[in-house]
Amino acid sequence: FLAHFPNNSELGMSFIPAARVVCSGYWISFPFLGDADLVAATRDRKLSTFIQVSVVHPAEHISTRYSSTEIVEGTKDPLFLTGVTFPPEYPIYEETKIKLTVYDVKDKSQDTVSALLQSFFLGCATFRVGDLVKSKEQQLTLTLRTSDGGKTVGTIEVNLMKMGELDEGETDHITADAQDQKCALVRECTATEGISGKDNLPSLNAVLRNPVCKLYRFPTSDNKWMRIREQMAETTLSFHVPKELINLHIKEDMRRNQELKDLGELAPHWDNMRKSVIAHCDQMLSLYQDTLAELGKHTGSSFKSSCSKGEKTLEFIPINLHLQRMHVHSPRLKDALYDVITVGAPAAHFQGFKNGGLRKLLSKFEAERRNTGYQCIYYSPENTAKAKEVLSNISHLQPLISSHADLLLSSASQRSPDSLKNSLKMLSEKTELFVHTFKDQLVRSALLALYTARPGCVLKKPAVPRNSAEEGADAQHQDHPAHIKRQDSIPHHSEYDEEEWDRVWANVAKSLNCLVAMVDRLLEKDNISNIKEGENEPSAEDCKFSTLEQMTCCVLGDWYEQLYPLVVTLKDCMAEVVTRAKQSMAFVLLQELACGLPQCLMLTLRRDIVFSQALAGLVCGFVIKLHTGLHDQGFLQQLHTVGLLVQYEGLLSTYSEEAGMLEDMAVGISDLQKVMFRVIEAKSEDFLPIISGRREHYIIEVQLPAKMFELLPQEIKEGKLLRMYPVLFNVGINEQQTLAERFGDTTLQENINQENLELLKEYYKLFTEKMPPDCLPHFQEQNDLKGLLESLHQNIQAKKRKNVEIMWLAATICRKLNGVRFTCCKSAKDRTSMSVTLEQCSILRDEHQLHKDFFIRALDCMRREGCRIENVLKNVKCRKYAFNMIQLMAFPKYYRPPEGTYGKADT
Repeated sequence: FLAHFPNNSELGMSFIPAARVVCSGYWISFPFLGDADLVAATRDRKLSTFIQVSVVHPAEHISTRYSSTEIVEGTKDPLFLTGVTFPPEYPIYEETKIKLTVYDVKDKSQDTVSALLQSFFLGCATFRVGDLVKSKEQQLTLTLRTSDGGKTVGTIEVNLMKMGELDEGETDHITADAQDQKCALVRECTATEGISGKDNLPSLNAVLRNPVCKLYRFPTSDNKWMRIREQMAETTLSFHVPKELINLHIKEDMRRNQELKDLGELAPHWDNMRKSVIAHCDQMLSLYQDTLAELGKHTGSSFKSSCSKGEKTLEFIPINLHLQRMHVHSPRLKDALYDVITVGAPAAHFQGFKNGGLRKLLSKFEAERRNTGYQCIYYSPENTAKAKEVLSNISHLQPLISSHADLLLSSASQRSPDSLKNSLKMLSEKTELFVHTFKDQLVRSALLALYTARPGCVLKKPAVPRNSAEEGADAQHQDHPAHIKRQDSIPHHSEYDEEEWDRVWANVAKSLNCLVAMVDRLLEKDNISNIKEGENEPSAEDCKFSTLEQMTCCVLGDWYEQLYPLVVTLKDCMAEVVTRAKQSMAFVLLQELACGLPQCLMLTLRRDIVFSQALAGLVCGFVIKLHTGLHDQGFLQQLHTVGLLVQYEGLLSTYSEEAGMLEDMAVGISDLQKVMFRVIEAKSEDFLPIISGRREHYIIEVQLPAKMFELLPQEIKEGKLLRMYPVLFNVGINEQQTLAERFGDTTLQENINQENLELLKEYYKLFTEKMPPDCLPHFQEQNDLKGLLESLHQNIQAKKRKNVEIMWLAATICRKLNGVRFTCCKSAKDRTSMSVTLEQCSILRDEHQLHKDFFIRALDCMRREGCRIENVLKNVKCRKYAFNMIQLMAFPKYYRPPEGTYGKADT
């Protein structure tokens, strides 16, 4: 186990030359225990032993039980692979005594805690911490004696080892409390990397909480020893991200409701529709506000347990979100770090799965909405998304243009040529973007549709609202929906000119041209006094909102006075465009909502819930990956050039409710494509990510301390948006999947895997096109990835039952492409634990030469004594995986836990 003693410097602590989050200190191991007199209580039974570790403090004479090793079966000379952890806060000194008590387990099907109640005492030994630390080789051989101290029953060897031989550098400790256990997170970096501990501490402490550490020592194939540090930690992002997201939803929905109210006077049919939509939207808005208020009251742990997955107030929170980390220190290989984010499948558990999940519900809803033309105008999902984008661009660009216009006037009043040029450049760029926004055919189509919805209207020439932008001019020849025809009988009191919109938004560009010409003229006359009067003046036709007198005023006149009328004209033109465009796009959204009340809003709620859970996990994965890759220039180049691969491993079945969960999960992960990241320099002590945007597009700003920020490439430091490429591969492994394969339908899983294989191939193609071959880690080659992708393709096409090879291949490809790994089941507790521990041991075998005879032992050891059984305890207050024997018969061989670790438990 790890022993963190108070005076670390006296013990010669040093660091691994890499940026990592680890548990640092000394490891006291029990490699051998044995003697001829070590015998079982019953002669015809082999020994199954474990060691209980107790602490006797100097001022006390009573031992306190602290921890225990795993159970080793069938030998008188057991080799123990696990230890326990003493954190820095633990009161341990040279005079502290450690008592080791050896037991023979009567019922090996029990876990080590329960086994203590049904075991035979074999012997015990005690040593002082100071004796072990000061020993020549930091090794003690102790005699095991009976409880009365008389008879010798065996020996036990105790070793003290450092977790890694570490070079120069500094160490920062980030400590956090768990319920009954503490561990230290340590950020390690060398002095040459230029990151001080003070800068590093808060950025990690902002996202990680309540870490748990477990350590192991496994033999390698060449009879050396590798040391493994397994770590698990909660994240504050479980609650931070959903709260930020709900707050954005509230603001977005309030703006939408106001935009619907600002549509102006409508004919009775449309007005009643609007009132109904606003009433329903107000109800949903109240629901979001109530949820945010409840989450604001939450205190305590930073994760949602599996038992709480159906709670309404917590439905936006991801289930059991944790970082699972394995740090490997091999005798001859480079130290390595492997991260997996474990989280319950993003799904709307409170909403239920009676009618399926999002994938099915959205498809059904869209089909039904197409058939509601008699009630409203149908706009495709692409068009409604475009309408939201236009509204978002208006909200973003209008204040920017006004701000730059004011800066232009300020520069003119100061008569500063350089400042005037810069202000004009920024104003021109933003205004051109603004004008480009309204070139879409959808705006013109929606304006005509809105006009026909007014109490009285007449068309200057025959036309109808186009149902979509793609239909173009052909839409003019389509028939009106029935309600539009009925509205034609309303007395007309106005006349609509379709070309008027073109003139309105074109006036913005013309106003800008006048402004540019005037600035150019002022600057020219300021520098060259002999410029002919009137040269390069804009035409009177283009400047219909200004006069020639304004353009030909005296050369040395007041710049501000000459520019002010043109700025006012630009703002007025822009305001007119904004009013019309916002109303037309709001009318499009009215159709979307009215065609499917209340199902539309309920689906939006469900999608928000699922997306919130997915996004919290993604942000956690990105932050951790960024920190571990700060010194990997190849990864950083890949991040801003290609983007980040995010691979999800799903273990859900395609039977009953879990099929609905998988449908939710597939949509939630796909929606992550609309998320982009930006890395910024932190300006305060608050390092939590900042979220902005709307439902169709979010930007996550990740904050880094100044010295860490300086390590980034210039492109990232300048604010380049970083793209995400999420992919999902699912293979059901439980007994419900057996039913689906024999009596049900596995099409959902097959389709998801095939679709995401294509996405993965697209990412790989992009990677090979944009990145040099040497950017992959040194032990990986392009040919490896090609072969793995082909093998993955073949396994997906094979449609083999419970083909877990798909998950292993996808995970390997993800690691080789510097991606972020996720593993998910219903609650990220039981099946996820089996998968994560299998992945860790497979990596040790394939990449770090774990001795083949110890693969199963290492696997059982991690599942019985490792971080994942602690995760089970955190969730259900019981050290039992929620499996029974019959269920496990349906599991693939390597996904079955060891005896004594499963049984009845709430889940």
